[in-house]
Amino acid sequence: MLERVPPRLTRAGALGLLASSGLIALTLSACGSSSPASSSSLSAQQQGCTAVTDVLANGPDPDADTVGYAEAQVLPLGKLKLADPTLAHAVRRLDSAYRSFSSTDGAKETPAATEVSAAEKAVNAICADAAP
Repeated sequence: MLERVPPRLTRAGALGLLASSGLIALTLSACGSSSPASSSSLSAQQQGCTAVTDVLANGPDPDADTVGYAEAQVLPLGKLKLADPTLAHAVRRLDSAYRSFSSTDGAKETPAATEVSAAEKAVNAICADAAP
């Protein structure tokens, strides 16, 4: 019985096979995207809310250490570059309120404490549950 020898792949054939497998991989990855929307299709407000929520999620527990939490947020909030003007204004207001609150050492019955509460509500009105 004769043994069958597989044909050799030529250089041109190998390049064609490589190109077609790359094209198949690109097609499958484009069709198989599991994210509902790419970051480029998210609105400026949605992208800003994600950034603000990420910043405010870091730092000490706001219930256990209100002053430490406020102080921990000042620098990161100030560095955010937000394209949505309404959100940017609310975040600047929150940043300012946290600065004032920190300077009062967290005194509860002060204008600074009231401003923190109002500024957090303003941010949460734009970005649901972003601020504590």
